[in-house]
Amino acid sequence: MKKIKFLLLTAVLAITAGCSSAPKEKRIKIGFAMDTLKEERWQRDKDAFEARCKDLNVDCVITVADNKADKQANDVDNLLTQGIDVLVIAPHDATQAASMVDKAKAQHVPVISYDRLINSDKIDVYISHQVPVIGTKIAEYAVQHQPKGNYVMVYGASTDNNAVIMKKSEMAVIQPLVDKGDVKIVAEQFITDWKPELAQNFAENALTQNNDNVQAFVVSNDGMAGGVISALNSRKLAGKVIVTGQDAGLEALQNIAEGKQSMTVYKPIIPLASAAVEAAIKLSKKEKLDTQPFMNDAIKKEVPAILLQVTSVDKTNLMDTVIKDGYAKYDDVYKNVPEADRPKKP
Repeated sequence: MKKIKFLLLTAVLAITAGCSSAPKEKRIKIGFAMDTLKEERWQRDKDAFEARCKDLNVDCVITVADNKADKQANDVDNLLTQGIDVLVIAPHDATQAASMVDKAKAQHVPVISYDRLINSDKIDVYISHQVPVIGTKIAEYAVQHQPKGNYVMVYGASTDNNAVIMKKSEMAVIQPLVDKGDVKIVAEQFITDWKPELAQNFAENALTQNNDNVQAFVVSNDGMAGGVISALNSRKLAGKVIVTGQDAGLEALQNIAEGKQSMTVYKPIIPLASAAVEAAIKLSKKEKLDTQPFMNDAIKKEVPAILLQVTSVDKTNLMDTVIKDGYAKYDDVYKNVPEADRPKKP
C-alpha cells in the first residue's frame, strides 16, 4: 500500500513539475509614441489607451515628445529597444515619422498611425476619425450660418497631415462661394503645433487688418478656437462672429454653451483608443484587420484605414451628444451659464 502511495505521489510531483516548467504565454507589449499631452483631448487618448490595455491584459509603454520631432524619433528608438510587439505613433511631423516606420518594419514590428496620418505606405493601418468629414462639417456649418462675408481660415500645423487634409475638405465647401463672390477669404494660415497663442496672434492681426470686419473664423480645432475667442473678447466681438472647432474639449463646450464658440466636431476618444489597442493585439498575432483604403495625397498612395464617425455639436445638441454620452458633465458644460438660461437637467 505504501509503495502505491509513493508511486502516486511521485507521479503527481512529476506532473506538477511539468506544468510549472511549461512556458508562460508572453504578454503583448505595445509602444505608443505620442506627440503631446498639452491639449485636453490627448490626455483623454492616453488615459483611454492605458485603460483598454489594462482591460485586455496587455502591457503598454507610452512616451510623449512635447511637440518635438527629434524627441519623438528618440522615443521610438527607445521603444524598439524595449522589445515592443507593435508600435503606435501619433506623429508630430507626418513626413519625418516615415523614417520611424522604416525602423520598426526593419525589426518586423507592425506600425499603427494613430489619429494623424504618417506619410508612409508601410504602415499597417491608419486609425483615426473621418478627417475629411471633420473639415467638411466645419466648413458646412460656417457657410450654412454665415453664407456671405469675410472669412479667416485658421488651419492646424503644416507638419500634420490631418491639417492638410482638413484644409482640402474645408475649401471644397467654401471655394464655390468664393468663386461666386459671396465669401472673401481675407486671411489664412497654418498654425505651428496648433498653438492657441499663435492662433490668437493671427486672429488679432486679421481683425486689425480688416477693421474688425470678419464674419467667420473657420478654425480647425478647439485649442486654436480658444485663442481666436480671446482675440474676439478683447474687441467685444465674441458671440458675434462664427468660430468653429473640433475635439469637443471642455473649454470649447463651455464656450458653445455661452455662445462664444459656434460649433465643434465631437470625436469620441474611447472608441478610437480602444480600436487602436484591439488592432495592435490582432497585428501582434498576425490576424487580419477589417480596413478600408484611404488615399494619402501626400504620397499618392492608398493605405489601409479604420475611420470612426464624427458629429457636429453646437448649442442645440449639447445635451443629446456629449452630455448624453457621458463625455462631458452637464454641470461642467453649463458652469458659466446662469441657471435660468440652461436647458433642463437630464
